[in-house]
Amino acid sequence: MAYTAIAGPYPAMTATPRLLAFQRLLVWLVAASGAIVLIEPSPYEVMTLGAAVLFCATGLRMRLVLVPLFLLLILINIGYSIGAIPFYGKPEVFNWIATSWYMGITVVFFAMVMSEDTAARLDMLRRGLIVGAMIASLSAVAGYLNLVPGGHDLLTLYGRAKGPFKDPNVLGAFLILPALFALQSVVADHFARASRNAVAFVIIVLAILFAFSRAAWGGLAITAAFMLAMMFLTSRTPAQRRRIVVISLVAVVLMVLLLGVLLSFHSIDEMFKQRASFDQSYDEGRFGRFGRHILGAQMALDLPFGIGPLQFHSYFPEDTHNSYLNAFMSGGWLSGICYPTLIAVTVVMGFRHLLTRVPWQRLYLAIFAAFLGTAGEAFVIDTDHWRHFWMMLGTMWGMFAAAQAYKLGSDRNLGTAPDHRCGPLLSATPSPRFDL
Repeated sequence: MAYTAIAGPYPAMTATPRLLAFQRLLVWLVAASGAIVLIEPSPYEVMTLGAAVLFCATGLRMRLVLVPLFLLLILINIGYSIGAIPFYGKPEVFNWIATSWYMGITVVFFAMVMSEDTAARLDMLRRGLIVGAMIASLSAVAGYLNLVPGGHDLLTLYGRAKGPFKDPNVLGAFLILPALFALQSVVADHFARASRNAVAFVIIVLAILFAFSRAAWGGLAITAAFMLAMMFLTSRTPAQRRRIVVISLVAVVLMVLLLGVLLSFHSIDEMFKQRASFDQSYDEGRFGRFGRHILGAQMALDLPFGIGPLQFHSYFPEDTHNSYLNAFMSGGWLSGICYPTLIAVTVVMGFRHLLTRVPWQRLYLAIFAAFLGTAGEAFVIDTDHWRHFWMMLGTMWGMFAAAQAYKLGSDRNLGTAPDHRCGPLLSATPSPRFDL
């Protein structure tokens, strides 16, 4: 779908260096603000809206390659809006619909932003997310360990760290991508930067552990393994591959030792055993998490317009805890078909670009790994309004557009057919200072 929409490389950028620096700063601010969502509208909403206005004023273009993304998002939200018609009198339903449309707008915004000046803007996104993750992680750890007077009640929920988020599960999910960025630096960068990011990685991992989210634990392990494997395959020299293997093994050993030390504390050990168990009461039985998935899927077949947003709990003890099922229940067949289609198309295109040699390939591997993990997690939890998920989705499509333009530009310059082996693996594009 993406390839058929492009007829040639994008025009060269004509923005001044000062304007480019300002736009990159906006990307950093949006990414860093994503760590604070205790209040609504959150700083992320305010920053994203402001950045969208400023980008439109200073230069932002819609690419033909993004049209399928744009259309699918519109169809998904039209389905939600139709399903919500009987419930618009309820403020929570109206707010849910408004948030869904807003999330769709942010996807298109990030896709357009990342389709230009891609390497530098991705680097600023990385730096901003790590800074935001450090804010969220330090507050979560401090709250869990009761290091801040009055902070325990504010920064924890049910004995689990949540930091500046409303839910520990969302905190854990948000921290996965910054953790992958930090881990990449540990295994690939020079000693000074690798050391700084090693400290950041440990702090982020501590916050994920104290969130006691099984999905975040498994998600971090699986996505990190996938990312490191792809970094190994795309490395150019044996020395790089050896470093990835050695540092990865050392990191695993250190994490196991850290976990052993933490589990020596009784309170942590008890919570860990409770959360690590696979026989949770809310997962089992006819109306448990997975039982609800089956019953809800059977209902969806008979309800072309769904039951409306936030109505699932009227039929079952809890919410769907499955974003794909929720699309059917909230928006009927239209949303239920278009939402999985959008995710599936993104995943397929993501795999097609895994080995494409572009200057931002390393960052691409981390973002795709985190996106893939969240898409899988959506089978067991509601990710519908996770801001970082929609940010990753838009960023993925922006990278698809930029990669196609990069390849077409390289082919014309070389006068040859596409060769995915050419081009640098890492970007040397300078960015303003917000480094970790």
